[in-house]
Amino acid sequence: MDNIRVFRISVPDSEIQKLRQKLDLASFPSELDEAGWDYGAPLADVKRIATYWRNEFDWRKIEATLNTLPNYKTLIDVDGFESVETHFLHRKSENPKAIPLIFIHGWPGSFIEVTKLLPLLEESERNGGPAFHVVAPSLPNFGFSAKVTRKGFGQRQYAETCHKLMLALGYDQYVSQGGDWGAFITHVMAYLYPQHLKAAHLNMIVAHPPGPTSPIALLTLIAKYSLGLFSASEKTGLERSQWYQKCSSGYLSLQTTKPQTLGYSLADSPVGLLAWIYEKLHDWTDGYEWTDEEICAWISVYVFSTAGPAASTTIYYESAGEGKEFDIMKPRPYVNGTKLGLSYFPKDVVVLPKSWASKLGTIVFSKEHQRGGHFAAYEVPELLFGDLKVMFGKGGGAYGVVDGRNGYS
Repeated sequence: MDNIRVFRISVPDSEIQKLRQKLDLASFPSELDEAGWDYGAPLADVKRIATYWRNEFDWRKIEATLNTLPNYKTLIDVDGFESVETHFLHRKSENPKAIPLIFIHGWPGSFIEVTKLLPLLEESERNGGPAFHVVAPSLPNFGFSAKVTRKGFGQRQYAETCHKLMLALGYDQYVSQGGDWGAFITHVMAYLYPQHLKAAHLNMIVAHPPGPTSPIALLTLIAKYSLGLFSASEKTGLERSQWYQKCSSGYLSLQTTKPQTLGYSLADSPVGLLAWIYEKLHDWTDGYEWTDEEICAWISVYVFSTAGPAASTTIYYESAGEGKEFDIMKPRPYVNGTKLGLSYFPKDVVVLPKSWASKLGTIVFSKEHQRGGHFAAYEVPELLFGDLKVMFGKGGGAYGVVDGRNGYS
């Protein structure tokens, strides 16, 4: 606990001015007539947001709001690497039976995704619902956490960072919530630290079809789809997953193979970074009406990040491909009884049949929602909160899972 210190976000004026200067000098590509979203982020949208970012957006306002939250930093020793200065939010409940929960973000997200959940959790606690101690780190290479300078910092190291952060805060047992990389990192934490991570709630569920994955089994799966033997929601989910693979996963190929080459554009051009991330904010959500301020705040966290916006892409290279200990393309089952809660949102990037999750582990909660997308904690926080409340509340499948703590006074 000696290394934990209060942190205040304070971006230098020179960095804000540099951003504005780069926006002043931005060059924009041409665009085909009636291109719409088929070719990527539309020119009119990007120009409008860039103009707002340059002339109207007030980072100091966003900064002041974020600084009302309990921000901290601490050094985390990661095996085989230098100590990583890690930024995190820590909203500690006054309830002695509160459940320690670590919220783990992904890409292109950040710790700000948890900000809409916090008031809902506080209100629930005041009204007799379960209480949580919430810890929301900026992953290394993201937000206001430090840059890792040596290669090989993969999912094991991200999991170790999150686990050791919880131990440093005095939480020997805890639960987690995560989508995107948060789901993958949670998966590794359950594999490495099953006696500590007692339950995990996920809102991006990656799993193989049940049974063997032989060519015959895959042909059977295709035939089942063609004959309409999936339910309507399962078919819609598979179509969404196919759309993602065909039309929206190009970033994955780049970031898992040549993140450094892409990084020059992301680091040098705020408009390039805007278009790269804005496309995902639009395509991966369920019609969420982003304000220009929200978009600029979201992307400014990347621009003003300690490690720089390009550093966030290296997690892909370190976490996919031959020789990687934990390969995101080859999901493993959870082990040793970490209890799982699964929330399905129709506009996530991967929406697989619920039955496919049967081999993931001990599932104690599962719900299929009618709306919501990839950034559920930010898009539909009330739905994600509701699922946590049921899973960890009285009668829920993870009630009392942490040291007998049940979240109630």
